[in-house]
Amino acid sequence: MDFKLDLLPEEKRNYNCLSELETLSFGQLRSDHMFVAEYEDGEWKNARIVPYQNFSIAPGAMVLHYGQALFEGAKAFQRDGELYTWRFDKNAERLNESARILCMPEIPVDFQIEALNRLLDIERNWCPKVEESSLYIRPFMFATQDSLGVHPSSKYIYCIMLSPSGPYYAGGFSNTVTLLVTEKFHRATPGGTGAAKACGNYAASLRAQEFAKSKNCAQVLYLDTTNTYLEEVGAMNHFHIMKDGSIIIPEFTDTILKSITSQSVLELFPNARQERIKIADFLEQIENGEIIEAGGFGTAAVITPVGKYVTDDGKEYVVGDGEIGKHTRAIYEKYVSMQRGDIEAPEGWLVQVPHY
Repeated sequence: MDFKLDLLPEEKRNYNCLSELETLSFGQLRSDHMFVAEYEDGEWKNARIVPYQNFSIAPGAMVLHYGQALFEGAKAFQRDGELYTWRFDKNAERLNESARILCMPEIPVDFQIEALNRLLDIERNWCPKVEESSLYIRPFMFATQDSLGVHPSSKYIYCIMLSPSGPYYAGGFSNTVTLLVTEKFHRATPGGTGAAKACGNYAASLRAQEFAKSKNCAQVLYLDTTNTYLEEVGAMNHFHIMKDGSIIIPEFTDTILKSITSQSVLELFPNARQERIKIADFLEQIENGEIIEAGGFGTAAVITPVGKYVTDDGKEYVVGDGEIGKHTRAIYEKYVSMQRGDIEAPEGWLVQVPHY
């Protein structure tokens, strides 16, 4: 693949600021460069790496009116002076699944991987070394055709930007959160875009998230549209752990985004399985002690332990002793140790970024 490189002079790069940081928030910093490609006339073209900058799009660009936009989230880690990506091939595959759902063009997986690797190779010094940090990877695609007709766009931009980031939640893995179980809001409906990482899904979740915060909860535990089955936690897949140590993740449906972290846990732990989970049974099993730990799986936070659930009527369900359990801690430590390269990961999961 031919890439055009439009790089900042070395003296204008800002990555040296990372060496001055003792703590690092999530998603606020940007690296110096980004990858961009455009789709037009049925093909991807003009692939290039340029300084991080604003886009110029028409006021009639279809993304601004009909919301054709999707994104992904992945991470890169530094070890012994080298940079490694974590399961980015799965992100590339999931991006194409989202594209199919949103009537957007697919991007060859090899194209996505090479684009990322070339960008990371240039931005190596942006990978932080702060505890629980990573170089967060944000690929995204949006419609740019200038048209007010309601139909799939004929033009798109694909971009990858990088953000040196600390843990998603302040305090990282050290704290549990409280979730609101409510029948007032639903994340997705059958036959909709729930299985896509569509930008509109996240816009639709903001009202529910603000409602949860008003109840002193971190997020909403979403139910299906019949308010019968447990589905997702905000921007994460849900999990819980039974008294026998079994790890239970809700079955993937067209209203649940397939978390790559969840899929990895299912592959790594023989005692992990998926079930269709009734919310009434779930809360009852917390009360009777059958469920001893719970939380959320996702790329940004990895694992978010849940200490308590609160229902619409104000009833509280404390999981175990309300603290991080030993099983949750063991999953987290094994997973992040693989990401850091401290223990061996399955073949092809932790991939070294080439030097071009």
